[in-house]
Amino acid sequence: MEKELLFSDLGVSEEILRAVEDMGYTHPSTIQIQSIPLLLEGKDVIGQAQTGTGKTASFAIPIIDQVDPSLNRPQALILCPTRELAVQVEGEIVKLSKYKRGISSTCIYGGESIDRQIKSLKKGVQIVVGTPGRIMDHMDRGTLKLDQVGIIVLDEADEMLDMGFREDIENILSNCPEERQTVFFSATMPKPIMDLTKKFQNNPEIVKVQRKELTVENITQVYYEVKQALKLELMSRLINLNQFALSVVFCNTKRVTDEVTEELMARGIMAEALHGDLSQAQRTKVMGKFRKGHVSVLVATDVAARGIDVDNVEAVFNFDLPLDEENYVHRIGRTGRAGKFGTAISFVTGRKDMFRLRDLEKFIKTSINKMSPPSVADLIELKKDQLIKDVQKQLSKVEDNRFYEETIGQMLAEGLTMEQIVLGLTKMQLADAVHEMEDQNFELDLGRDRERSRGERGERPERRGRERDRDGGRGRERGGRFERSERSERPDRSDRKGSREKVVREPGMARLFLNLGKKDRIRPNDIVGAIAGEAGLPGRSIGGIDIFDNFSFVDVPSKDAEHVIKVMRNNTIKGKSVNMEISKG
Repeated sequence: MEKELLFSDLGVSEEILRAVEDMGYTHPSTIQIQSIPLLLEGKDVIGQAQTGTGKTASFAIPIIDQVDPSLNRPQALILCPTRELAVQVEGEIVKLSKYKRGISSTCIYGGESIDRQIKSLKKGVQIVVGTPGRIMDHMDRGTLKLDQVGIIVLDEADEMLDMGFREDIENILSNCPEERQTVFFSATMPKPIMDLTKKFQNNPEIVKVQRKELTVENITQVYYEVKQALKLELMSRLINLNQFALSVVFCNTKRVTDEVTEELMARGIMAEALHGDLSQAQRTKVMGKFRKGHVSVLVATDVAARGIDVDNVEAVFNFDLPLDEENYVHRIGRTGRAGKFGTAISFVTGRKDMFRLRDLEKFIKTSINKMSPPSVADLIELKKDQLIKDVQKQLSKVEDNRFYEETIGQMLAEGLTMEQIVLGLTKMQLADAVHEMEDQNFELDLGRDRERSRGERGERPERRGRERDRDGGRGRERGGRFERSERSERPDRSDRKGSREKVVREPGMARLFLNLGKKDRIRPNDIVGAIAGEAGLPGRSIGGIDIFDNFSFVDVPSKDAEHVIKVMRNNTIKGKSVNMEISKG
């Protein structure tokens, strides 16, 4: 039998070994075994690895062991695509360097006070972790000098290129000394990445984690076939039935992320959204609440979720199937961490999703099991079991029960029997679940996907009345209203001639004029995201949106109109200055 390697076999320092032991790690992962010795030798490396494989320590350990504590100048630079990942990486470096005297690091990213970052850099640090945009900002200001940088790491390089950072990355690499060590870590290796490696690396060693190692064995992967309109109901039932303490829900768009969050909150499930439209302060607040368990469900997009490092996530929901296989592995890697078990649940709607699921199975080389959704009766059984446990728990407590006994005595004095008292209290606890099952308007056969009887016009219930907006164009429903898609935003010929059809708005809504339009590449989601994020309005409270070539109109609640105009006055949408005012037309 081949000997299982230890961190001490990789040639790392005693200080690192102590830190690794404190962190609870005993054996290095595959990517660490392959890359740490190469990086300690000073070689350039291309590492293909996913989240959850231990890639952060793969480059962090060699960096910590190679920098000079006596030189208080940046000697190592780590680029990350998102603020969250940058914070996570720098946090890992702090833990690994705890016994290395004189080693200090800092994290710099947009959305945080640049003055604090400047002070940190002036104090002197050896390791800098940051996002490309803010790194460039400090370089331009002269507050970050790269002349002593001996190693530079691009973490999740493919994601940085997808986010449009290529020019910044090339600029940063060009400003580093030619005699340096350059390391690329990426989940995928598309041509743009390989072009960069040819340009900026010197005979790199390629380290690759095989696909069979990309998924974690202690993650149970399942899927449910469900109609689009029933996804939220099914997810709510699964969360309640399994009593997941912490869950992450992945959606493909910011709009769906907001809508799912609001629907979960309406069902009594504490949820928060995490996407690119949130400010850094908002992101930090959301993640703080999630880590502390004040929020049980985090609803996120793929990019915003990069860098989420919470060990106690019990379940990951693919509310929307990811657009590529790599993102699926990134998503499910948020659960089943630190030796714990996790569950990855995917929702499949229609043939297109089923084909995509089969592609995922081929990629991860394992089957994803189909499950039968729980019924309301299952939930009632769960609540009955939970009620029994709660009663037993209360009775086991040693405390003064005189108040409770006096209350029971008063009920007995009113003529109630003990059986009637127990029955009444039990009904109070379980009535909502029983009424839900009896409510014919809310009855859903999720388990076998039986269709309800068709409506008067033969339509499927979840689609009735949703096909077209009032102008005859294809639309989508937002909180009971229709929002026009971009395809239906173009005014008809009568509009262009100046004889616009009168716009009918809901009572209590005000129409705002916005100085940006199609020429500025503005979309409805951009307007909704900006107003919701800056003015604090729920996305679903924003009404109809009309986008023309040079300007746009948006309906907001009349009571919030002045507030929206005020907060948007000094803001931008897609880098363009915003001017809003009450529409006079």
